[in-house]
Amino acid sequence: MYCIPEEPDFGDGHAAERAVWEKLRACLPDDVILAHSVQVRNGSAEHEIDLLVLWPGVGLAAIEVKGGQVGIERGQWYQSDRSGRHNIQSPVAQSQGSLHAFKSWIGNQIGTALTSRFAYLVCLPYTTVPADWTLSGCPRSLILDSGDLQSPAEKIRSAIETEGGGASSLAPAYLHRITARLEGHLEPATNPDLNPRELEDAQNHLTERQKVLLTSTRALPRIRFTGGAGSGKTWLAVEKARQLTRQGLRVGLFCYNKGLGQHLQNQVGTWRSAKPAFTGEFHEYVRSLGVPDGSGQTYFDEEMPRLLQQKAAGLEYGQKFDAVIVDEAQDFAPLWWEALLACLKDPSAGQVYAFMDDRQDVYRRWGGATADLVHGPTADLVPIHIDDNLRNTRRIADTFKVFAGEHFTPRGGTGLPVRRVECATEDAADVAGDCMDALIVEGWESNQIALLTTRHRHPVHQDYFDRDATQEYWRDFHANEAEFYGHVLGFKGLERSVVVLCVDGFKEQDRAAEQLYVGLSRARCLLVVVGDSALLSDAGGPEFAQAFAGAEHWEPSTPSLP
Repeated sequence: MYCIPEEPDFGDGHAAERAVWEKLRACLPDDVILAHSVQVRNGSAEHEIDLLVLWPGVGLAAIEVKGGQVGIERGQWYQSDRSGRHNIQSPVAQSQGSLHAFKSWIGNQIGTALTSRFAYLVCLPYTTVPADWTLSGCPRSLILDSGDLQSPAEKIRSAIETEGGGASSLAPAYLHRITARLEGHLEPATNPDLNPRELEDAQNHLTERQKVLLTSTRALPRIRFTGGAGSGKTWLAVEKARQLTRQGLRVGLFCYNKGLGQHLQNQVGTWRSAKPAFTGEFHEYVRSLGVPDGSGQTYFDEEMPRLLQQKAAGLEYGQKFDAVIVDEAQDFAPLWWEALLACLKDPSAGQVYAFMDDRQDVYRRWGGATADLVHGPTADLVPIHIDDNLRNTRRIADTFKVFAGEHFTPRGGTGLPVRRVECATEDAADVAGDCMDALIVEGWESNQIALLTTRHRHPVHQDYFDRDATQEYWRDFHANEAEFYGHVLGFKGLERSVVVLCVDGFKEQDRAAEQLYVGLSRARCLLVVVGDSALLSDAGGPEFAQAFAGAEHWEPSTPSLP
């Protein structure tokens, strides 16, 4: 039997309709069409046919279903169910009205009046109606009670043939024309796979649900939130800053990367009420206190935080923080932590919130041992684990799951297959550029795409670097007006709908797995990995190679120029 829809969603409170639907589907002939909840608008009046039977060679039946115990007292219909007894509109009148509305509507739609036999019926699946019962305008033959549902097919056919108004049976050709209107086929104008807005809205909704973590831990003043890529840590860090500033506290919101720092500033910039006293990069905060710039990694990792500690000792009480929040906290060297805590009004008991992923320690500032990340200055922070991945589709998350830990749980939609493009390492940048062009031809907007390299800067990225235009570079990224070219190390904490990961080698092989993890986890909807399979397997290990083997092989192609 052909059903419209194939599997109706009856919802709560429609158990009676479901029961009758199942009975009819089981006993009506295969060539009958059964439709559920047919909505009809006739002028300004709205009608609904609970169940519509279209029987070729016989006719049509509009069936109104009423559950519970149904009765009539002094002409008033009533229904008794678990909520008690209450008056209802005459189901006979409802069925009659919906029948006439449907006849009028379908005639206007098709351009030919419906002259086939058409009966209105009332089905009372939990009520017994005596065989000799009758009502003005409704003979007993138009009622299906609990006993009639044992074999309703012949009852419906008989009602159509003896009580249905109309001059003829339902012709198959007219039936098909009605069916087309009932199905209401609608083909989206664009490929839904190329429009990530709905998927990303759902992912954003899931991320906002993480707020419960902040609510449930609000009594804890010092916490280390640890979670895998895409678990909503940055969102939580910003939300925590919002909550604390609304309490009138002086808050510092910190990170290490310039791109992430600009993102945090953009988020805070939209607030109308109180804002953090400082938002952005740790080293920018140090400079804002008058600590001079230096050169070399040793200066930034050791000398600069030592100078900050000296500055902190001389800060007025009102210039210090009530709370500090650090996003991507695993990027902070131990001495940075010590210097930052010195800027608290109460270094030993002030509020501290670290949001981190100990498996993304790409800078190895803690000596390369992940266990060290939870010791030292952050040892007294209460550990809270965030296991759900909310940013990525499941297909993307499954690709890097091996790096994220045993408790990592993808929660996003299934999404598009991950694509893999095989090429030699030295050709990866050129091939990745071809991928960008092909994706735009497919229908992706350029500003949805980021190309990330694992070793060398892409030429577009290098041009910004050579011009010393770092601020312009990140301003262009956050303007979200064009495609973006970056390196995985600079893209930590950031994301785009589509990421083309250009695996053009690794500067240090012992850090390759962490960099691969970062790169694979930046895409929300579509991930394209470009590079040599042997290099990828060597960097990610056998478990990653096995997971990545399920990716879809892709050869990007773009239209040739005339």
